[in-house]
Amino acid sequence: MLARAVGLAAYRVARPLLFRFDPERIHRLTLRALRGAGEDPVGRAVLAAIGAAPRSGRLLRVGDLRLRNRVGVGAGFDKNGVALRAWAALGLGFAEVGTVTPLPQPGNERPRLFRLSPDLALINRMGFNNAGAAELARHVMLSRRFLPPGFVVGVNIGRAKATAEEAAPADYAAAFRLVAPVADYVAINLSSPNTPGLRAMQTPETVAALLSALEESGRELGCRRPIFVKLALDLDDDALAPLAGAVAAAGAGLVLGNTSVGRRGLTAPAALRDEAGGLSGRPLRPRMLEMVELARKHVGPGTPIMASGGIGSARDAAAAMDAGADLVQLWTGLVYRGPALIGEAIAATS
Repeated sequence: MLARAVGLAAYRVARPLLFRFDPERIHRLTLRALRGAGEDPVGRAVLAAIGAAPRSGRLLRVGDLRLRNRVGVGAGFDKNGVALRAWAALGLGFAEVGTVTPLPQPGNERPRLFRLSPDLALINRMGFNNAGAAELARHVMLSRRFLPPGFVVGVNIGRAKATAEEAAPADYAAAFRLVAPVADYVAINLSSPNTPGLRAMQTPETVAALLSALEESGRELGCRRPIFVKLALDLDDDALAPLAGAVAAAGAGLVLGNTSVGRRGLTAPAALRDEAGGLSGRPLRPRMLEMVELARKHVGPGTPIMASGGIGSARDAAAAMDAGADLVQLWTGLVYRGPALIGEAIAATS
């Protein structure tokens, strides 16, 4: 307990200093530190001391997944799956790595990540920068034997920026074939605002066809995997209902949701508010809760739902569960709260 208190206090002290530097640089250094700590016995012990120790050896069931708890890190934090051992040491129940495309791509030009500290938010226009699906699969495979029981690895896949709209299904299939053999579940990202034309795929017909194709790929590979569809929080209620229905009919799950192009209610300076890209963090919480509740009413109790967006406290995590979520994902809240958020969220969702 003392080590945890010291570690959490150290983050509170260090955060103002870290926030003086470019956010993408700090994120890259953070991942490097997590990777190093995860690969070292002493480092893992330190992470375990400041993280959230598993409460029991019992695993909970969400769809076809078996997890030690309901809290994970969302896609985009660890795009190439390099820090899985660290996420496990911190006590999380799962990590969703990616978004990854079939081949490596550099993403959009920098700067492409911005802090909106007054709003506890970020804006990013990263553009699916990643080392490619094969490299991510290699990282996951190398980490597998070191991961504890009940720690689940999800892989988020997307379409390359240069891929034409009509060829997008082939991109998802190619990425799926590379990552499915090493993943516990696969999430398909149809909702990033930073890849032109991607959100146009958020139609019931497209979703149904894509899920059917990936299911067939899983059968051919001999490794059928649970699939989740990540939708935009900017969808209106009338669009969400048929999409959720198509996902449920295919036996897949939902991630609600992705970053938003909306800027309502922000208090950060206009120069930051007006940056292009997707908004994440506290401002997304109200819409995330609305969408989770609405989706749950439409799909019933059998479809797994992950709440992702605006979870920055135990209260937020509990509210997501009350709205109908089965699992919660952390991202921007970790940037502002640090590892303290992990333990709080696990306690609130247990």
